Amino acid sequence: MWDIIITIIIFAVIYFGFTRLMGYKNKNITLELDERYTNLTDQAEAVKRELEKQGKKVEYIGDGFFLIDGKRYMIHSRNVAVGGVTTSAYCT
Repeated sequence: MWDIIITIIIFAVIYFGFTRLMGYKNKNITLELDERYTNLTDQAEAVKRELEKQGKKVEYIGDGFFLIDGKRYMIHSRNVAVGGVTTSAYCT
């Protein structure tokens, strides 16, 4: 019985830790981009286009910082391979 309870607790901790690491927490904006960017300027333009497509008011300040709907965010990139190479970016 205790083995099952400990296993459930371990999986819950791993799940919540992974989702937090990947940026899926409350005050983040998470985007999945189709292309991989090595240039921060190109990535910033792709992020700006995607957020504007979602109806948000976006201004790129520079050095990875955005002004989105009046709030300041910083971009963090994660490379995630799921059925191919994709880049997932999120702003905090």
